Amino acid sequence: MQIAVIKGDGIGVDVTDAALGLVDAALARTGQIALQYRQVQAGAGYYREQGRDIEPGGEVACGKADAIFLGAIGLPAIRHADGTEISPHLRLRDRFQLYAGVRPVRAYPNVPQRLADPRAAQIDLVILRESTEGLFYSAAVHGRSEVIDNSEVRDVLRITRKTTEKLHRFGFELARKRKQQGRPGKLTCVDKANVFTSMAFFRQIYDEIAPQFSDIQTDYNYVDAQALDLIRRPWDFDVLVTENMFGDILSDLAGGLVGGMGMAACAEIGDDTGLFQPAHGSAPDIMGQDRANPLAAVMSAALMLEYLAEKADEPTLLDAAQLIDAAVANGFAQNRLRPFEFGGDMGTRAITAELLDLLQASGKD
Repeated sequence: MQIAVIKGDGIGVDVTDAALGLVDAALARTGQIALQYRQVQAGAGYYREQGRDIEPGGEVACGKADAIFLGAIGLPAIRHADGTEISPHLRLRDRFQLYAGVRPVRAYPNVPQRLADPRAAQIDLVILRESTEGLFYSAAVHGRSEVIDNSEVRDVLRITRKTTEKLHRFGFELARKRKQQGRPGKLTCVDKANVFTSMAFFRQIYDEIAPQFSDIQTDYNYVDAQALDLIRRPWDFDVLVTENMFGDILSDLAGGLVGGMGMAACAEIGDDTGLFQPAHGSAPDIMGQDRANPLAAVMSAALMLEYLAEKADEPTLLDAAQLIDAAVANGFAQNRLRPFEFGGDMGTRAITAELLDLLQASGKD
């Protein structure tokens, strides 16, 4: 299997190397064939050097791969003339219709809990963010905004039946899978249906599909109330399905509840391919200092292995994914993972080395 790898900018290089090193070790530990990596140059640094945000043929190479792994994109000082940042990854989402943005949110022991309530230790939910439409349909990289005489800009929020049906089915199926794993099996539709016709349409399609999944509990929340409830009672939620911009904001909020963006893994899945990346930025303020927390990238890599297992009908790849997940969980439980991000004493290389030790020891007496 071939993976298109975009290391990108800032700490993207370091966290990508850490994540793929764990993938290689997990596959070797389970006796499986190594993945092949095809490097694709892209990002703000590449734009500064070459005047374009991705190498010639880069998007085609990504489409031919079995999956795409992305480190981080963007450097605040490098922007287009209109002030927007370099963002080829948004174009990849659009080109390959990666509509299902999966953002797991899970609390681990010995990670700072931002909420005083002891139930915060039980947080285990997924934000399912539609990633091709909504307000991001008008993202600057797509050139769809309407600029009127340099005095007004209109951005379109787009909701289509085709994409929204696929998103909601993905959400119900994800909730069903989690129910089989012992989780609640509840899908909450997060919208602003009381104000916007587009959001009422989003909820209408949810209601049309829900009867096909009678085993899954349904629920609703307006996005402003959902933001409140992620602070007030996040342990009551399982899977949240939402529009693009709402999901972007809520997933960062939720990530803060379980430590920070260094724990924010992400999968963006379409009908034919998937892109996997840590949801944090390129953090140029710490690039090259061995201070980045690689765990979001590592857990994104585990999501990639889960995706490949299903896509290629190779269930043994799940073994490698589970080894990585177990290494992370055991590392925190044993207080062996102490990222600088959380006030600890471990940088990228130290965390990666500890995870490799934990992975190699897994399953041994």
